[in-house]
Amino acid sequence: MNVEVTGIASKVREFFPTVAKAPLSGPDGMKTSYFGLFRMDTGVSVGAGSVSGRYTPHTSEDVVALCTAAENVFGEIGKVDLGFRDGHYVSVTPSKQERLNVFDKGGDSVWPRLIIRAPYGGCFQADMGVYRDACRNLHIMRRVAGTSVRFRHTSSLRDKMDDLIADLGALQGGWAALTARMQQLEAARVNTAAFLDQLYPLAQDANDAVITRHRHRTEAIIRRIARERVAVGREASDLQTATAWELWNGIGGYLQHDKSRRGNPAGFDRAVLTFDDPVMEQAESLLMTMAV
Repeated sequence: MNVEVTGIASKVREFFPTVAKAPLSGPDGMKTSYFGLFRMDTGVSVGAGSVSGRYTPHTSEDVVALCTAAENVFGEIGKVDLGFRDGHYVSVTPSKQERLNVFDKGGDSVWPRLIIRAPYGGCFQADMGVYRDACRNLHIMRRVAGTSVRFRHTSSLRDKMDDLIADLGALQGGWAALTARMQQLEAARVNTAAFLDQLYPLAQDANDAVITRHRHRTEAIIRRIARERVAVGREASDLQTATAWELWNGIGGYLQHDKSRRGNPAGFDRAVLTFDDPVMEQAESLLMTMAV
């Protein structure tokens, strides 16, 4: 089986818009040396800014090639989740998955996901991500070696399949590395209030509106951690302390599911926004320093 036979390729081609490069004009139609990238279905510009005349925008076929390379490394793809935000985002679910029960009673199941990011004007990257059943969180850990790789090419990828397979091959030990980190976080206890105060410091001169928003966010995170603690079969004790794993997921769940986002995105699009949210990396780093 391959991405063409299983319909994965067709799903990718149908979902993503065509993006084309067009010249940008100055005042009164003056010609410039700059180009912009535009969605052909809506005419909306994409990417962080202008590009040069030498820039070749990648296409959905390049994403199909990345999925094909992923199958060569990780085995048949069961399904893909797709998102478009100034580029292509793909979450790949292998047909044969390795489950990890983080909590020793077996109620906290997590699964590997290969997350491919192909933004326009930026580097292509693949990460070994984590999907957690209890909260439907899909996240990337930034501080674990061997779980991220950048691709050497960004267009006409079908002709560079051997390079793509070699690049993705660097992630083959990624799930084992993530497993070790998740178990390390689970074993560590952290003071909940101290962690949240450092992650979201409140200025002494904050006005009433800022204080209210700060309190509502803290309450939302605490409620989420409490719900997830019960969902995975943990003892429903007080939350003065929690495992670093619980706190990391509490922050991730808040950012992915609860935080207000412009345009009210849903589903996988909210996960895409969380991938690049700097608070996730800050939380991970802070928990590693506070863990006891």
